[in-house]
Amino acid sequence: MATIVMGGDPVMFVNVPSLCVVVGGTIGATLIRNPLASVIGTVGVVMKAFMTKVPPPETLIPQIIEICKKARKEGMLALETVPVDYDFLQKGVGLCVDGIELDQIRAILEADVAATSARHKRGAEILEGMGQAAPAFGMIGTLIGLVQMLATLEDPSSIGPAMAVALLTTLYGALLSNVICLPLADKLKIRSSEEMLGMAICLEGTLGLSQGDNPNAVDQKLKAYISPKLRETEEKAA
Repeated sequence: MATIVMGGDPVMFVNVPSLCVVVGGTIGATLIRNPLASVIGTVGVVMKAFMTKVPPPETLIPQIIEICKKARKEGMLALETVPVDYDFLQKGVGLCVDGIELDQIRAILEADVAATSARHKRGAEILEGMGQAAPAFGMIGTLIGLVQMLATLEDPSSIGPAMAVALLTTLYGALLSNVICLPLADKLKIRSSEEMLGMAICLEGTLGLSQGDNPNAVDQKLKAYISPKLRETEEKAA
């Protein structure tokens, strides 16, 4: 984008019909390929994935261990007043406080993990589909422009501007694909993997809490989910 601004008048890169072909065509193809509810839901998935902050493992694990220690010393009902920032962990602790059976807790939390993973995967697939469609509609717009240009060859002075407009649609398609759609899909995958790790740690910690496992044993189980470097950092901090 900086190259466009520095290379001359940026207004020359603005063409409304070309934008309509690329953006409108990409959205239209996406709506044909996917249910409307899924496309609308993708916006919410992307926003939630980028705005919801998943606690890093090095802070999440100590919080779970403190909860286990409190439950071991004061009983499960003492956890009702314990503040928990991460919603998934709060849900697991709430199930334990309510006295839900271990198998039911596992089933409930695993269903939540699976549903979250499916939403993220679906959102990434839709964004990738848009990334694939945008360059194609850019080329379609370019072909339309070329046809219109060839129809007016009797006026040589109009060939240059008409060619420039025709090529703009290819530029728009490439930008929409490689600057917006595909990077968003990749970022959503990264965010999803981070959230899946956090949920896996919370799931294992909740099961240990429900069974009344020794906090040190729970700590060792949870550390298996993080890299050796993070384990060393956590141990030094402790």
